[in-house]
Amino acid sequence: MLKRTRHLAREVHALCLAFGHKDTPLVAKIWVALALGYVFSPVDLVPDVIPVLGYLDDLLLLPLGVWVAVRLIPPAVMEECRARAEWSTPSRLLRVMGGAMVLFIWFGAMLAAGYGAWLVIGHFSG
Repeated sequence: MLKRTRHLAREVHALCLAFGHKDTPLVAKIWVALALGYVFSPVDLVPDVIPVLGYLDDLLLLPLGVWVAVRLIPPAVMEECRARAEWSTPSRLLRVMGGAMVLFIWFGAMLAAGYGAWLVIGHFSG
């Protein structure tokens, strides 16, 4: 499963590179924009709170969108972008540092929310 996830992440990175490539057809660019827009969008067709179906749309639509996008892009362009994506894949240290930064930001946001709640509760209690 982890191997497939890494492969999908590399394909998404290659699609981002192909989006900016001069030889990528306009139809493929539009499809890539729609597929990647859905991936990064906070809005889902089926909300994730619905058991099973909420995640099923993500598990089906993302690979389907990537598959269609790859078919629309000329093979030579896709191979070049895959090679560039493989070469520019971040190192493990960079991924760990990025993850730590995300956790730090979330922790700071939770502290700020807690402090704000403490101020509001203190204001109304006395």
